[in-house]
Amino acid sequence: MNIERLTLDQWADALPSGGFDVFHTPEALRVLDDHAPGTMTLLGGFKGQQSVALFPAFVRKRSVGRAVTSPPPSMSVPHMGPIINPNSPKQRKREKLNRKFARGVLDELDASSAQTLFRVVTTPGYGDPRPFDWADLSVEPGFTYRLHLDGRSLDDVMSSFSSSLRRDIRKAKESDAEISVEGVTAARTVFDRMVNRYDENDDTLPITWPFMRDLVDALDDRCRVYVVRTPDGEFLSGIVTLFSNDTAYFWQGGARADYDGVSVNSLLHWAIIEDIVEDPVLDSVHQYDLVGANTERLCKYKAKFGAQLHPYYVVESAGPSMEIAKRAYQLVKQ
Repeated sequence: MNIERLTLDQWADALPSGGFDVFHTPEALRVLDDHAPGTMTLLGGFKGQQSVALFPAFVRKRSVGRAVTSPPPSMSVPHMGPIINPNSPKQRKREKLNRKFARGVLDELDASSAQTLFRVVTTPGYGDPRPFDWADLSVEPGFTYRLHLDGRSLDDVMSSFSSSLRRDIRKAKESDAEISVEGVTAARTVFDRMVNRYDENDDTLPITWPFMRDLVDALDDRCRVYVVRTPDGEFLSGIVTLFSNDTAYFWQGGARADYDGVSVNSLLHWAIIEDIVEDPVLDSVHQYDLVGANTERLCKYKAKFGAQLHPYYVVESAGPSMEIAKRAYQLVKQ
């Protein structure tokens, strides 16, 4: 296998038809390259002329060393890491490809150097992090909820929800709250509401408005801003939803809002699910990622959707010195 450094155009040509996250798309990577600290490096694994694996990384240098991360920190990118696209369905060959590509990436990025902090958060679709463990890196699981929708009717989906969630959606639908799909202007309102929510908790929103604006613009039909308003147009709440070829992602927004005595956020999620099931433009999308299942307080709500728990993996350089480095690069609890 040859490991090659790619341009964004070459990356776009090498990207498979599925099995990647929205932040693997060239449109999202271009925005990250503009806004994330460090230098973007795109690696491809090739057998002859055929691309069989891809890996995006962001390299940030400081006087004390360098950090190689995928995704870049503090950009609200939930997952990134490797894409494995084998040309054989056999498990043995898939494992061999994954093992060789992981080794090649680590060598190309000099990840074993004592001066390099290496950190990757894989996608839920990447199921075999063992080569990183065998390379003496720390591998820890994280979890997200994914609601599988392929071949299901809306009635079937609704019946899998908890009774309290069904009741919230029904009451919100009976109200005169109105759902719409809007654009950048609504995204700004969602952003401002999030800033206020973080301020109330004495915290700071990790992303900036220019980054969010540019991402919404660049993703175009891979992004929808779902908004719920009163009949006179007053903004109640909104969710910025992103789409890969096969997955929809609850990315930003969803601050709690009540109207006529009922929470309207459940109605927003239901509108997204309705579109995944019924909108022909989203025919290839078959699951809704609620993005994160690691915070007990939030899981109490997300579990009501009857979604399945999916693991992903956090791969990091190990050792006490790397714990200090993670804090220096703001990689702790991002």
